[in-house]
Amino acid sequence: MASNQLNSLKLSQRFNKPWMLSSRQMNWNGILVEQCQSPASTYEVELPALSDHWLSLHLGNSTPLIQKRGDRRHESILHEGDNLFIPAGQPSYWCQDKSGISCSPLFICLKPELIQQVAEASDMDSNRFEFMHCFGQQDSQLHQIGMLLFAELRSGGMMGQLYVESLTQVLAIHLLRNFSTLIKPIALPDSRFTRNQLQQAIDYIHTYLNRDLSLAELASVVNISPTYFASLFKQTMGISPHQYVIQQRVERAKVMLMKTDLAIADIALQVGFSSQSHLTQQFKRVTGLTPKQIR
Repeated sequence: MASNQLNSLKLSQRFNKPWMLSSRQMNWNGILVEQCQSPASTYEVELPALSDHWLSLHLGNSTPLIQKRGDRRHESILHEGDNLFIPAGQPSYWCQDKSGISCSPLFICLKPELIQQVAEASDMDSNRFEFMHCFGQQDSQLHQIGMLLFAELRSGGMMGQLYVESLTQVLAIHLLRNFSTLIKPIALPDSRFTRNQLQQAIDYIHTYLNRDLSLAELASVVNISPTYFASLFKQTMGISPHQYVIQQRVERAKVMLMKTDLAIADIALQVGFSSQSHLTQQFKRVTGLTPKQIR
């Protein structure tokens, strides 16, 4: 995480953009998400190559921007939902020449090691592709993933590590498919968990349901990579590990609501939800009822 923090400091200091929100204290694996406040003033920045991939999602007012990558110069007006992608190892130049316009971009830094793990788990030679920089374009799916990460950042990490890691996997696959020189589509190997592996993973989830589980933790139970685990689990069970964990927490909470007199807030914590409101939100989504109605 140290290199993520270094890159984040470089970005905020170089652009003179103070942090508004940051995931740096949440210890998210392989990803750093921050919202910065852009000053309503002109600026010109030449940014050296960073060691991480860097994605910027434009939020707020439309902003004129001049960019350079190598010998290419690009002038554009960024609108809400536009994204900029700078691969690791590529320097860049930025210039905003009109003052009075402020915005609050969302910065996402991804570690190359995470991208490599996703590529290898997708049966792809990680040495045979490279990322392409993006000057600014609309990508509704990318924007949606970014907004889900942003919502989790604003909530203080309410949904937990497993949820963030699932979103990070989806983001990595989207970047590989749409922002790289990869020609053939990503296809996961046609394999499944053995019955024993699946049972081990499920038993572990049920044993430690009250913990903030992570993909790395679950994958270590069956000795495979986190990305491969997430893919095989969904292929076998039909839902993602995060969705399965939420379902099991709701089921356990339902039993405790009907068979004990524990306070709903205590039940929420005992089954792994971060708060009573988190339990109520997910309970209603899964069952259509609130915990109070079940009790």
